[in-house]
Amino acid sequence: MSIALPHTGSYYAASVPPAAPRAALQNHVTADVCVIGGGFTGVNTALELAERGLSVVLLEAQRIGWGASGRNGGQLIRGLGHDVSRFSDLLGQDGIRFLHDAGATSVDIVRQRVERNALDCDLRWGYCDLANTARHWQGLHEELHDLQAQGYPHALRLVEKRDLHEVVASDVYAGGLIDMGSGHLHPLKLIQAEAALAEKHGARIYEGNAVRRIEKGLKVKVSTDHGQVTASHLVLGCDAFLENLEPALEGKLLPAGSYVIATEPLGEERARALIPQNMALCDQRVALDYYRLTADHRLLFGGACHYSGRDPSNIADYMRPKMERVFPQLKGVGIEFDWGGMIGISANRFPQIGRLPSAPNVYYAQGYSGHGLNVTHFAARIIAQAIAEQESRAVDLFGRVPHRTFPGGKRLRSPLLALGMLWYRCKELI
Repeated sequence: MSIALPHTGSYYAASVPPAAPRAALQNHVTADVCVIGGGFTGVNTALELAERGLSVVLLEAQRIGWGASGRNGGQLIRGLGHDVSRFSDLLGQDGIRFLHDAGATSVDIVRQRVERNALDCDLRWGYCDLANTARHWQGLHEELHDLQAQGYPHALRLVEKRDLHEVVASDVYAGGLIDMGSGHLHPLKLIQAEAALAEKHGARIYEGNAVRRIEKGLKVKVSTDHGQVTASHLVLGCDAFLENLEPALEGKLLPAGSYVIATEPLGEERARALIPQNMALCDQRVALDYYRLTADHRLLFGGACHYSGRDPSNIADYMRPKMERVFPQLKGVGIEFDWGGMIGISANRFPQIGRLPSAPNVYYAQGYSGHGLNVTHFAARIIAQAIAEQESRAVDLFGRVPHRTFPGGKRLRSPLLALGMLWYRCKELI
């Protein structure tokens, strides 16, 4: 399985001053809760718990935001993933309504945290789903109807193909659905600010701490190379980097590569000519494209989710034709940054949030399947509520959704899924 490419290749890492490194754990400490993983799941769980007065230790194997949390596309989009109504037989209509509301609440958690704490993360509102085909266009009509029926509180508008130039300077789409309740931001700035906020509330964060062993029981013991944490509760927030830490979860998650490029600065006029309203945009294909402008007027263009476990030999060369298909006017433009990383995919494209049946004081959240920027924040809140307030109804609701183990074991599950996704891509051509 491929590992994530070096963080230093990302535009995000180059566009912010490097954060001062945090010390590694060197001794034995105790806490109410130990959190493993310094991405959005772990950092926000630590923050939510610390705000509620619990003592928290967070262990990160690399640096805060080193994984997908610090180098994703920065698209803050409503929803938990694919259509949640398919779980109505399992969860009932009240459960489905809760999940629909959660898709919007997850974005509002980020909105409120940024506004309340004046976090500098280049947050901009406005997003457009783009239809590639007439079938996709019909799907956007249905999505609009569903969102309105659910009482979605933000402005929505369908855009016909003839008017789509108001949103994006491309001729490849059949129409779009604008959502002013979603948007985009600088994810590395956000997670660094949230980590600092968690520490302000008393959370202890250690970097460079690969966890070697977990001993479950009434008290959980988590061991690193040079230290140990004893806690009443444990939260696994590792997602694509879970590896062998918890065998019961590892096979239910497929790490998949996603790739991003950032152009040279285009200048404000040229950049706004591409995306006049500075929205985040995403198409509807299985191997989707997503893109947006950065605060310094670059085009950030991503997608090409890989299930094979092999990274492209040259990400810029691999992604350039995709960008130029959408924006032929950018043919030959300079690409200054290219990077990739691993995201966690679940078989049903629905987030896996719950606690281990064999160890109910061990919680987990993973498998966001491309919706991690918002859903991580929601997962952190409901896990914190379950631990600090003994209010576990939301976590238990997610836990009722079954998640299949990927077939083929560690060696074959990625090739088998890649073959399956090829079949879906072929269907799109029909």
